[in-house]
Amino acid sequence: MNLGMTEILIILLIALLLFGPRKLPELGRSLGQSIREFQRGARNIREEFERAADVQELKEIKEEISKPLEELKKPLEVKEEPKS
Repeated sequence: MNLGMTEILIILLIALLLFGPRKLPELGRSLGQSIREFQRGARNIREEFERAADVQELKEIKEEISKPLEELKKPLEVKEEPKS
């Protein structure tokens, strides 16, 4: 949904008529702060999902590596004879 210059001007004119010239800058600041907070929250959620995916990927790699390592360790293990 792209807004052209004409649509933006119409929206601004309607906002000016509804809220008046004194209230409009305050509303603009509030809207800007709200958008920034939303973007910050969305970025935090995205980063958390990326970290969770990285952890899951590391667990899968660990499992892939640990199975062959265990098989390699078995022949190398030395059993101690009980001392009498």
